[in-house]
Amino acid sequence: MQVLKFGGSSVANADNINKVVELVRQALAKDRTILVVSALGGITDMLIQTGTAAAAGDESYKEKLQEIEKRHLDTVKALLPITRQSAALSLVKTRLNEIEDICSGVFLLGELSARTQDKIVSYGELLSSLIVSARFASLDIAHEWKDSRDLITTDSRFGHAAVDFPATNQKIFDYVKTAVAAQLFVFPGFIAADAKGITTTLGRGGSDYTAAILAAAVDANVLEIWTDVSGMMTADPRLVTNVRLIPHISYQEAMELSHFGAKVIYPPTIQPVMKKSIPVWVKNTFAPTDPGTVIELEAAHNGGSIRGISSIAKISLLSLEGSGMVGIPGFSKRLFEALSSQQINVILITQGSSEHSICVGVDDANAAQAKRAVDEAFSVEISAGTVEPLFIESGLSIIALVGEHMKSHPGVSGKMFGVLGRNGVNVRAIAQGSSERNISAVIATTDVRKAVNVLHEEFFETSYRQLNLFITGSGNVGRRLLEQLRQQHDYLLQQLRIQVRVIGLANSRKMIFNNEGIDLDSWKEQLEKGEPMQLDKWIEGITSRNLRNSVFADVTANADVASIYADLLQKSISVVACNKIACSSPYGYYRQLKDLAREYNARFLFETNVGAGLPVIGTLNDLLRSGDKVHRIEAVLSGTLNFVFNNYTGERPFSLVVRQAQAEGYTEPDPRLDLSGTDVMRKIMILARESGEKTEMEEISNTTFLPASCMQGSVEDFYEAMLKEEDHFQQLFHAADKEGKKLKFVARYDNGKASVGLQHIGPEHNLYHLYGKDNVVLFYTDRYSEQPLVIKGAGAGAEVTASGVFADILRIINS
Repeated sequence: MQVLKFGGSSVANADNINKVVELVRQALAKDRTILVVSALGGITDMLIQTGTAAAAGDESYKEKLQEIEKRHLDTVKALLPITRQSAALSLVKTRLNEIEDICSGVFLLGELSARTQDKIVSYGELLSSLIVSARFASLDIAHEWKDSRDLITTDSRFGHAAVDFPATNQKIFDYVKTAVAAQLFVFPGFIAADAKGITTTLGRGGSDYTAAILAAAVDANVLEIWTDVSGMMTADPRLVTNVRLIPHISYQEAMELSHFGAKVIYPPTIQPVMKKSIPVWVKNTFAPTDPGTVIELEAAHNGGSIRGISSIAKISLLSLEGSGMVGIPGFSKRLFEALSSQQINVILITQGSSEHSICVGVDDANAAQAKRAVDEAFSVEISAGTVEPLFIESGLSIIALVGEHMKSHPGVSGKMFGVLGRNGVNVRAIAQGSSERNISAVIATTDVRKAVNVLHEEFFETSYRQLNLFITGSGNVGRRLLEQLRQQHDYLLQQLRIQVRVIGLANSRKMIFNNEGIDLDSWKEQLEKGEPMQLDKWIEGITSRNLRNSVFADVTANADVASIYADLLQKSISVVACNKIACSSPYGYYRQLKDLAREYNARFLFETNVGAGLPVIGTLNDLLRSGDKVHRIEAVLSGTLNFVFNNYTGERPFSLVVRQAQAEGYTEPDPRLDLSGTDVMRKIMILARESGEKTEMEEISNTTFLPASCMQGSVEDFYEAMLKEEDHFQQLFHAADKEGKKLKFVARYDNGKASVGLQHIGPEHNLYHLYGKDNVVLFYTDRYSEQPLVIKGAGAGAEVTASGVFADILRIINS
């Protein structure tokens, strides 16, 4: 004997029912078959809405009844030949008239009891099973239709009745034993009856349970649950795009996953078949050749410790706490008795070893009722101040890792909470049974999608890791960064198993978001069509998406953008800053950003603040982390100034050389930031701060070479002023040239003091042989006391700067 159960989507319409009939026909070729069907997809909800509307005195219930009637009659007409329709239509119409009569009574009384609601919703499965039976009859497939209420006996707890298994098993056994000639039995799922024959139901999803009850009673060889998915998955495919099929799973694991929100199978279904070691197959009606999932006593090991990830939404956390609870027996008992008296189901329990508090998770809908019951039960202690009134936190969800093999793999919980912490998911409560089959955590509902994704990535995805990038700035550096991302997309995916998706892109005028990733082949056109850029809405768009592994890249020179880094870091969004303003702001803000990154498990990286793509800051940090100490730094940190002084020979006006530097993309938008030494001051201050010095801009001495007249007016005014001051620049050049030296704008940090200024550098110096736009940094440390550690290379240019930003982005996903 085998039992097949088909869900609502599988019998939603005539076409689907024909698929069911064909699958049953194939099954009959193997063995005697019991078929259990749910109501037509969506009908149970419609019946509940009809009864509720009738009880509220809302005459629209009649329209809902008409919809239900039309749905069923249309299905019969589409399913059966005209010559076989009459009897089926008459039978269906009779049942529909019964629903109408009941709802009319509910409307007149203005009351809908649990018993009456069970009666109303029972018609969904009755009607669908009768229609399926009529289809078998029209094809001359011999079968017996049997009302489940005649065989499955329950208590009178309407809405979620408990099965009387001794009585039920005996009835089913006797029925099947007498029907020896029948090869196919058709049963409506979900419904049962109490000892008085009054209709009850087994809870939403109870058709699975009906099938399991029948399978256990007849000692079936197999139970097949046919649905609209190809088995149980490692996570909810509505939350995670690249879920995996679970080919084998144990009864206990399946119960854990189904209890914690996996909708493929109704939780109580497992218990009856587990006792008889009957395997359960979860199959797809619409892809019957897919392998599906088998639930069995001993599941094959999948090579990992975790079998799946699940979640339950709409949870409230109830906290009972007070000094009067410590060391006093019976508090937990009284708490659970108070909840039980109101028939409130407890989903999760956690208690600290101090006994000062106990937390339980319940359905949101029961929270207010729970508070009234518990506060009443502890009214004496609350009045005395030894226990606080029950505290409720709502808007929460439970996520759970499930796997039989967690107990033999140390560190699973560490990985779980580590990856949640790194992505800014705050855990409100934790529960783990001694079987170590389940680790559950209560988190904010707004974090569920991100949490499930990061956990799935951590425990299941060997294919790739995903990084979600938000880029501010599409100028010289921004454009090249986007091109490098586009160019390297396939390499990153294939060689490094990293998928970088640009989710948001903004410039000073426009901003766009695309949750699936912006097409980098057409980002300019998309951005041009974007909405007007507003910084607050841009940041809100980033934070509200709450995506895992989020990174914000700032490739602007905008102070307003730099001012919002703290908001992002507090949301555990890592920041990559090409923009030097934040790190050269007052020390307090710089320190705050570093501390926030540490506190919220985010990264704050700004390698390109000094030396563009050169590994200056990274090297400095490595020195310090390995125990070295920096005493002195000498550097040429302006690619612009180095380019200018390497190309100025007095033959062309100084202003033209500066224009050339700007045209080739080496200068800031306003070249005076470079030529005045301000940009170099920022860079040496950042290095001093990274070395551990609490220094400010005003503490750095700057021996500037620009005449005051060049600092007035617009950028064009600046160029005109330089032309007028050409004699000044000629004198600077010739003074150094006479000594056989070169002009270099040098930054120094020496035991706590920083300075910048134009110097004459001779051939014997490390800074002399520096050409083009190159930068050089010399670190004098405990370990590099005589011969400095030298970092040298191109220190300006959009391409190398973009590559430095790119490298910082990859450091985050690899950290």
